[in-house]
Amino acid sequence: MTTTINASTSSGLVVTPDNSGNVLLQYNGVAAPAFSVSNNGTQAISSDTSTVIVFNTEAFDTNNNFASNRFTPTVAGYYQLSSSVYWGSGTGAFVNLYVNKNGSGLMELARASGSSGVIGGSALVYCNGTTDYIQLIWYSASGTCTLGYSASASINFSGCLLRGA
Repeated sequence: MTTTINASTSSGLVVTPDNSGNVLLQYNGVAAPAFSVSNNGTQAISSDTSTVIVFNTEAFDTNNNFASNRFTPTVAGYYQLSSSVYWGSGTGAFVNLYVNKNGSGLMELARASGSSGVIGGSALVYCNGTTDYIQLIWYSASGTCTLGYSASASINFSGCLLRGA
């Protein structure tokens, strides 16, 4: 049995369960992008340097839009993004976590100081569905630091389409 629930317009979001009972979220006939990635290792960060955070594990990537440490959605719309990062410095540092859109800083998600901790945040970001891409950026203003720790997914980043353009 297939049941279709349409949004308020004919070109809106559509929820369609398939014959197996799986529910698919689509926008204009295309699966709505969603991803969840992590890094279960460590990443060294130099002092006074903006650095793209590296991800080595995909929990899921519904449209294959996450590659080379960036999310490049193929559906125009508003995306909810979330992240959390464990960090340690050993010497004390002032650190920032940013969402970067198309190679430029877009929004600071969190900042902290000290020798270690977990910071994270969320953002609602518009992407045009063709050329826009999103990355997480780490900046350590004073002192080197290390992101993550072994044997656990301690660097996480996820996102999904909330509303089409």
